[in-house]
Amino acid sequence: MRCAGCGSEGVIKNGAGRHKCKECGSTRVQEHFPAPADHTVKGVSTLYDSDGNVKAQWVKTNTDHAQQREALEEMALAAISKLPKLKRRPAIGKTLHRLAVGYPVGDAHVGMLSWPKETGETWDIATAEAVQCAAVNALTEAAPKAESAVLVTLGDLLHYDQQLPVTTRSKNVLDADSRYAKMAGAGVKILRQCIESALARHDRLRVVVVQGNHDEIGSLWLSMVMAHLYENDDRVTVDDSPAPFRYFRHGKTLVGCHHGHQCKPDRLPGVMAADMAMDWGQTLHRYWWLGHVHHQSVKEHPGCFVESFNTLAAKDAYATAGGWRAARNMKAIVLHDEWGEVARHTVDARMFQG
Repeated sequence: MRCAGCGSEGVIKNGAGRHKCKECGSTRVQEHFPAPADHTVKGVSTLYDSDGNVKAQWVKTNTDHAQQREALEEMALAAISKLPKLKRRPAIGKTLHRLAVGYPVGDAHVGMLSWPKETGETWDIATAEAVQCAAVNALTEAAPKAESAVLVTLGDLLHYDQQLPVTTRSKNVLDADSRYAKMAGAGVKILRQCIESALARHDRLRVVVVQGNHDEIGSLWLSMVMAHLYENDDRVTVDDSPAPFRYFRHGKTLVGCHHGHQCKPDRLPGVMAADMAMDWGQTLHRYWWLGHVHHQSVKEHPGCFVESFNTLAAKDAYATAGGWRAARNMKAIVLHDEWGEVARHTVDARMFQG
């Protein structure tokens, strides 16, 4: 036991069974208690009986501020490395003003670990960074030189939302690669590189980071970091709203973006009609883009298509054991201001692995 007064380990019991410190004489003691990896013990409350025996104790912990600071420093370094707050760069020249290209990023799960001996596939932070950036770059090169583009991460860009690798709501333990700080830095760098690839092809870019069930908090600070970085670049608009449903419009096309974990897909057309009543009435082509399920699924509802997208990420142990075997790809979707979706391009994760 440790003295809560002076911190000394010289705590003894007196004749009445009470604890007393040999160094300072204090009767306030603190036992050694294990704490979670991201917490430290800040105090202990002890209930004694009339004979001085411990009947119950309550351990009070606090978040480990050193680990929090490490994560924040890593995010900041990733945000300012090489490029400070970014200046406006000139437009790229003649573009097709009637077209827009959407780049929906399925659940990237940066920070997830997939062990190939167990899953048959490799995924870690370095792999996620390389594959995701290369895929977006390849898609921008394949896409038409549209005047505008939208980069949408459909939730779960980051694999977990705290120092411990568990889901925030359900507390499911996750397969994680390394530390939160490293994952956070990689998330910033991936978004920056994807934005730069899109700006090399399009005059204007809208960035939307949708909240997922794995990164409810991470998606918020990623949006804020990007908004700050590109504040001086009027070619980039970052949607930093905390709303779970996001929308953008191109001519007679309306697109809603949602992770897909809180609202059932069949309800989404009604949500769009209620949230965007005027835009619904002024458009002819309406789409929902979702993540979450990691596989492609398209259903046509009256007046609206609802589609979930694949992910580039590998299977983790849970998905492997559960028998999920979805394709790993990403798409670029070409939208016409009059005719809605007119084309799409697809890349496979294996094109960039290694």
